Amino acid sequence: MNIDVPQQLVQSHGDEHPEWLAALPRLVNDFLGRWSLRREGPTWHGCASLVLPVVRADGTPAALKLQPPTEENAGTALALRTWNGDGVVQLLEYDPDTSTQLLERLDETRPLSAVPDDTTAITVLAELLARLTAVPAPAGMRRLADVAAAMLDQTPDAVPALRDPAERRLVQRCADVVAEVLGEPGDRLLHWDLHYDNILAGGREKWLAIDPEPLAGDPGFDLLPALDNRWDDVVASGDVPGTVLRRFDLLTEALGLDRRRAYAWSMARVLQNALWDIEDGEIALQPVQLAIAEALSARS
Repeated sequence: MNIDVPQQLVQSHGDEHPEWLAALPRLVNDFLGRWSLRREGPTWHGCASLVLPVVRADGTPAALKLQPPTEENAGTALALRTWNGDGVVQLLEYDPDTSTQLLERLDETRPLSAVPDDTTAITVLAELLARLTAVPAPAGMRRLADVAAAMLDQTPDAVPALRDPAERRLVQRCADVVAEVLGEPGDRLLHWDLHYDNILAGGREKWLAIDPEPLAGDPGFDLLPALDNRWDDVVASGDVPGTVLRRFDLLTEALGLDRRRAYAWSMARVLQNALWDIEDGEIALQPVQLAIAEALSARS
């Protein structure tokens, strides 16, 4: 079976995973045979993975997901097995050598981002996130404590790259706040990337989360992807700080979080995004990240 590798995957993985890209057509055919799958319909893809709708030998619809093994997805199979389908897509098969997954088929045409009412959408996300982060992280999961400590180590060398002194001060403030909570990093199983497009309509449940990049840590570290969802709508509200804080309050209430700690770990995400951008050569913070940090800091 011929597989055309999407250009978006080539752009994302061409430098770091050229061998995986070259092997992708062969991997697809290997796993279709190994797991007795029949392809059904066109492929889907994002910037990180290729997904094929398939049917198992018993007639069950499923999704074959192929992605290069990375540090971020190394714990995905363990996390999905730990959650065991509670609020999240079910893992049916897994190959640890290639990170290839066979997953429960969800409706990729119906992401939560298609729900027009923001209160409804953020409530669905919050309820799912509360269920996911209620689960203790299993042994061996990547730890927020290590991620946060590494960020604090990187900050002094990174901050001078920012052009605006006010932005340099903001990043340093983020680091100072993270340092205050570093000793209590938490032990819950985190999704790390739960936004509206990572929640799809399902059959056994109305909505299910997909694509975790799991981590063991404080649930407050999981809030920021929900705060910057559909940012154009946030801007269109005419009250950016108020909308950010409304989302933050709804999330912290649903998850039962202490808002001071949730603020600190949300600022950790701002710090993480800033460090990634600086590493990529940026000399200014993303306006969205700046607006969120300012809104949360004003409340704190």
